[in-house]
Amino acid sequence: MVKAIYAFSGDPITYGHMDIVERASKAFDEVIVGIGVNPKKNYMFTLAERTEMANKALGKYLNVTVDSFEGLLVSYAYEKKIGVIVKGVRGPTDVEYESLLHQIGETQKLGIDTHVLFARPHLTHVSSSNVKAIQSEHGLIHEFVPLDVKQRLEERISKQYVLGVTGEIGAGKSYVSKKLVELGTTKGIEVHNIELDHIGHQIITDLKEPRYITVREEIMQTFGPETRNSDGSINRKMLGELIFNNTDAREKLNKIMGKPLLVRYQKELYRKEGLILLNAALIAETGMSYLCNNNVALVNVSKDVQRERLEGRGHSPEQIERRIVCQHSYLQKRDCFVDAIKKDNHGQIFEFDNSNKGNDDEIDDMLENIISQFGMGT
Repeated sequence: MVKAIYAFSGDPITYGHMDIVERASKAFDEVIVGIGVNPKKNYMFTLAERTEMANKALGKYLNVTVDSFEGLLVSYAYEKKIGVIVKGVRGPTDVEYESLLHQIGETQKLGIDTHVLFARPHLTHVSSSNVKAIQSEHGLIHEFVPLDVKQRLEERISKQYVLGVTGEIGAGKSYVSKKLVELGTTKGIEVHNIELDHIGHQIITDLKEPRYITVREEIMQTFGPETRNSDGSINRKMLGELIFNNTDAREKLNKIMGKPLLVRYQKELYRKEGLILLNAALIAETGMSYLCNNNVALVNVSKDVQRERLEGRGHSPEQIERRIVCQHSYLQKRDCFVDAIKKDNHGQIFEFDNSNKGNDDEIDDMLENIISQFGMGT
């Protein structure tokens, strides 16, 4: 039986590390992932945190175990009767460095060999330092690290805890979000409500940057000149009538608006700390739950109250029906989140029924649960 060790600091573990581990697990009977301890190095995460992240990320590999070590890697391998050290290299600089380490290891005359695995092309840019640098500017890192790691980086670097707030139309997402902000203030916790619908409204009406002018032009070209107001903005009511109950039209609009919305959302995150509410109706439908790490407050409402609220907005029975059927139902949204949590091995759903008025105490209970589950203030 051939045992191998793959060592790295894991501050934090990335998909690049995980790919090397997966390939090593197929090449060797047993693989030890060694999380290194260097007293001279300043780590962002403690050894316990780095080990925990690695264990969660690598749990599906039955012949892989995670351990920590201090000192020379070859000495650790010798004591554990490990015959091979696995090295992952991304480019010429890594090759030169790892070759030097191998030669140093050879001077110890312990009979430990080196097995080199070259990073896959789509992962050569992935490193722990790059991930931390991108997160410091609120960039997208979900393709670099698992969501568990992404959430920890957001908390550690940006001091942000992101929660999606979503539900069917008329469920009262904005009301619940507003109350969470108010209740957070009474607890001394900053809560910020970022409404994607509001961001979308800015994009199609008054943002002056060239990109958003182009977005409005593309919407007019796609959906017709009747969607244009005299000032060059988009007529939201007209656009809404065109896309509701038209799946193809909604997909076209989502494609046009997707990247602009993400860029503006990232800008909204700047200089905000505490609980970040990503308030959006279509988190489940558009596969955006990675933005909130599959952590969502899912707001429910009875059908009678839902229709009553939509009637109060001046919608006709036909308009109400069209708006309801064009979105996932509460259960469909929930199923999407359950599947995402299972796939990513991370996330949780905070379910809340917002059918009744005067439910501040229930919203407060949910906020207390969110604070506890996120470990805020600990």
